[in-house]
Amino acid sequence: MLDLRRVLASKPKPPQDVELTELWTPWGARVASGEKDLATAPASHPRPQLARERWTSLNGWWECAFVAAGPDAGAAWRKAAPPADGWRPIRVPFSPEAPLSGVRRQLKPTELLWYRRALAAPALGPGERAILHLDAVDWACAVLVNGSRVAEHVGGSLPFCADVTDALRPGENRLELCVHDPSDAGPTLRGKQRLARGGIWYTAQSGIWQDVWLEAVPAAHVRSLAVDARPGRGGAPASVALLAEVTGSDELLVRVLDEGREVARGLVRARDGRATLTLELPDARLWSPDDPHLYDLDLAYGADRVHSYLGVRDVRVAPDAHGTPRVLLNGEPVFLRGVLDQGYWPDGLLSAPGEEALAHDIRTARELGFNLLRKHLKVEQPRFYALCDRMGMLVWQDMVSGGDPGPYDALHTSYLPTLLRASWSRHADAGPRAARQLSAADPAYRAAWREACEGTVRLLGAHPCVIGWTLFNEGWGQFDARAAAEAVRALDPTRPIDATSGWYDQGCGDFFSVHNYFRPLEVWPDPARGKAPGRAFAISEFGGVSCAVPGHVSLGTSYGYERADDLPAFAREVRALLARADALEAEGLAGYVYTQLTDVEEETNGLLTYDRRVNKLAPGDSGRDSGVELAT
Repeated sequence: MLDLRRVLASKPKPPQDVELTELWTPWGARVASGEKDLATAPASHPRPQLARERWTSLNGWWECAFVAAGPDAGAAWRKAAPPADGWRPIRVPFSPEAPLSGVRRQLKPTELLWYRRALAAPALGPGERAILHLDAVDWACAVLVNGSRVAEHVGGSLPFCADVTDALRPGENRLELCVHDPSDAGPTLRGKQRLARGGIWYTAQSGIWQDVWLEAVPAAHVRSLAVDARPGRGGAPASVALLAEVTGSDELLVRVLDEGREVARGLVRARDGRATLTLELPDARLWSPDDPHLYDLDLAYGADRVHSYLGVRDVRVAPDAHGTPRVLLNGEPVFLRGVLDQGYWPDGLLSAPGEEALAHDIRTARELGFNLLRKHLKVEQPRFYALCDRMGMLVWQDMVSGGDPGPYDALHTSYLPTLLRASWSRHADAGPRAARQLSAADPAYRAAWREACEGTVRLLGAHPCVIGWTLFNEGWGQFDARAAAEAVRALDPTRPIDATSGWYDQGCGDFFSVHNYFRPLEVWPDPARGKAPGRAFAISEFGGVSCAVPGHVSLGTSYGYERADDLPAFAREVRALLARADALEAEGLAGYVYTQLTDVEEETNGLLTYDRRVNKLAPGDSGRDSGVELAT
């Protein structure tokens, strides 16, 4: 039965043009105070699964300038010249909208954002190359070295790189970027960003928001590495399949090590830019949340030396001993106790204020009893997934949502599915009419989504922590989910697929995946059970209880799906919801995702405050306060 009281209480409010109260996480405060210098602070390698010793971080202080470009900004970024004046300092990799950038200014869709900094040429040996890496720039950018255009990229979440060797000169060089980001004023993939933030939509951010770094590589080197490590069946040894994309045609030597002891090796010569081989691991120690065991992986390709790692595990949806579809990890049912992870920070927006901050969120989720993070509509920096690999946290990875310009059609993506559950399995998502209703009419958007989806699968495919893909969320920009699921299955047959999280199920993928904020929690029959047997039932969002903690909120207003007046009431309600969801395992539930890990701007329905300083579920020292302020 629909709870109309909760529905009315959660009705979205019009966006308010009110400045957010400045909040600082413990890690962001260290950066802002100068205690931690991003240009010199020790950090792990920005690409843990393809790491070399010779790399240099280019994070730290740059300069930026905003240039009016009018309605032609969408084309001007490719050929624009840098401005002569108007430059100001900016701390990279934080977007200008983020407090940690030091700028605090929104880039407008009619503007271009320029970056510049001095760049010292690395010392290169004979035949060596200098590769510039930009791990995420939102949305489109041109990259120049000493005035020469070395790269262009479109897409705000995936990394790209450029060989800048021929553009460098001895001594000091000049690195510049020109960025255009229309955010939701264009047909972009933007996740939860919106220029008019409010409710479930957050401050839009632009420009560089992940690491910038430079590395030196031999002329013949490994460009990318894909690893698929799975346990054997029926007592057979585990198999490790590797595909390395390379330059040149040298021999590739691969060594697998377990705590320093070599347990497997293989040698193969590259052909046509690829080197492939399969190794056997007898008596393999399998990766799981309870035992997140990782093997080291060392590669030697000519003069190139690369370090990586792997985890051996298998994940699929299949019936358990009683015939109920479950998620099986290494052949055994695992009940997914998940929490929604937006990956937003008050001081950095989409950019975490340090690796320690990412580790804190993962560790806290585990301490609260969750074994899975649903990374919501965002692709994180590679360090996040490496931390989950090491810490034993499962990840359900969303594709970044997007669509036609403007807000989504509230009737079809919110009101109709909220009121009429029958619409969830009766709304088509293919054809012009559905494309208009679900903001997927622009062919440029659909092409961008397909490209980013493929790129996300390839980028994260070697992480054992990633156990599933979510393709579309609540109909936002959804189109032809069946074809999308088939395409992802062809790219990665090793992971389950949640094709449509929330509603507008098309009878495809491995889950009947629902969002249930307004009805009693229960297991619902799969409407596609006759056409797609064997799908598991998941409640991929629920909860959303709101409680604002004074001194730790961004706004005077707050948003959630049910309000708790104080922290004891919040804790009671949340624990009751989680207990009810846990009890549904016996009735056939395969897993759930509670909304959500942290507050974000107007949303105060997190288990932690937005600044990560108060854990609302931790027992306090008095009966009055159930939350506990975290040590900084």
